[in-house]
Amino acid sequence: MPLAARATNALRHLVASAPVWPSACQVCGLWPSRPLCPACLARFAPAAERCPRCAAPHAGGLCAPCRARPDPEAGPAARFVAVDYRFPWDGLVARFKFRGEAGWAGPFAERLLATPGVVAALDAADWIAPVPLTPARLAERGHHPPWELVKALRQRHPRPVCADALVRLRDGAAQHRLARTERLHNLHGAFAVPPPRLSALAGARVLLVDDVVTTGATLQAAAQALRAAGVARVDALVFARTPAPGDAAP
Repeated sequence: MPLAARATNALRHLVASAPVWPSACQVCGLWPSRPLCPACLARFAPAAERCPRCAAPHAGGLCAPCRARPDPEAGPAARFVAVDYRFPWDGLVARFKFRGEAGWAGPFAERLLATPGVVAALDAADWIAPVPLTPARLAERGHHPPWELVKALRQRHPRPVCADALVRLRDGAAQHRLARTERLHNLHGAFAVPPPRLSALAGARVLLVDDVVTTGATLQAAAQALRAAGVARVDALVFARTPAPGDAAP
């Protein structure tokens, strides 16, 4: 084996067998630390009760808007969210989503697994599936954030994964510029289940994984496509939720 190849293999073995490498906390700058130190996690990711349907901060079951709307509009039956999309998570998610820092999938997955109900939801699911991107959007970003989250979750809590349970047929206008009703219209028919996956998904429970939820239109459209293909139940696992007007800070 050439010397360069032996050196490369030795470096790979060193990286794979080493403990967590010391670094600085990306919020407060504490060194040495993990990327998110315990003090910042306690401050910015406190345990919080949420509505099981919309994931809004709420104690004691369904929030008032969800109780007033008995039909969940064919969206996910339950949503699990780790953090609110506020400081410092908004900046960290932007680095993960738009700046190619796929390594944030690991710390984010750890926060998801620490969220009440998530481990039980993972264990109950027949398949874990990422919300897909179109090929054009994937090429633009260079990586697929929901898929990175799925891989990080599977590494820490092994479960069956269906990477292509859904395909995204089109993107339409940029979602962040639209109101919820416009987002729903924008995403109508945007997702489909590939025919080779129909038999495996029929009657199954699927846990959708995404990085950020704002109005929930993307999750609703994806859940509708899965249910139309015969999926029995769809739940959603999302790292960050954009707070609605009037939400209190944790």
